[in-house]
Amino acid sequence: MTFKNLIKDPPPEFVFELSEAGLAHAQGARIVFGEFPPGTLKSSASEDNLLKADAAAATLSSLAPLNGGGKKRRRAAVLVPDAAARVAVLDFDVFPDSPTEQLSLVRFRVKRTIPFDIDAAAVSYYRQPGTNQKGKIEVVAVTVALEVLARYEALFRNAGFHPGEVTVSALAALELYRGAEPAVIAKLAGKNLTVMLGGGGKLKLFRCLALEEGNEEEILSVLRPTFAYAEDEIESPVKRLILCGLENLRGLPCEPEPLLSRFGTPTAFNAGLFGYMEAAG
Repeated sequence: MTFKNLIKDPPPEFVFELSEAGLAHAQGARIVFGEFPPGTLKSSASEDNLLKADAAAATLSSLAPLNGGGKKRRRAAVLVPDAAARVAVLDFDVFPDSPTEQLSLVRFRVKRTIPFDIDAAAVSYYRQPGTNQKGKIEVVAVTVALEVLARYEALFRNAGFHPGEVTVSALAALELYRGAEPAVIAKLAGKNLTVMLGGGGKLKLFRCLALEEGNEEEILSVLRPTFAYAEDEIESPVKRLILCGLENLRGLPCEPEPLLSRFGTPTAFNAGLFGYMEAAG
């Protein structure tokens, strides 16, 4: 199982993105969407997300029905909601060469920041190239509760798929920004706001917050300090703000621009799919 959003092997035929709104599915270069009945999915890092598994299964079946009852499982990539996992950018003075030691060190660092037991969690990580301006090695770590992951996998296994690759929606969507200059990327799905600082193929910051109201004032109260943090982190002002699932916001240091894809216009419920397709070439 991998959470890394870099595609090394030929991409699977089926790619799905889950959200509280429904299920998006890539069919070639076209993306279709099946809406969930209310209350089907509630994204959480510590509790079961699929509250109405039968309803989710029915939506999945309508988008990608079984082909003639074949016994061979169909390879699929699955993108889970941002709030279903914990993503962190960790920095290290020294990072060991041994994968076993690397994993042990990453698990030690993340265990105090997750709302579930690290011993009942799947952890994936990758080292970003080079070092940051402070000479530290940066590692992106993704942690998900095994119970949460198992329920998502079971949904697809029961429908005849092999979910061999699982990643987080926003990490896949980050593939849509290839600019060298740093940018703040904000993605609003329902009341879950994900904020990333990225550029030059590297991730500097990842935050996913559950908003109370989801109004402009509350969103701005998150983004304003993000710009201040970003300027301190990279030692220069951030001049790009990229939005997904959000209308234009005022009162920030730069004019917002929409997240774009050569395959179409991403929304908060399929941006990960667009990003995955971009990475797959």
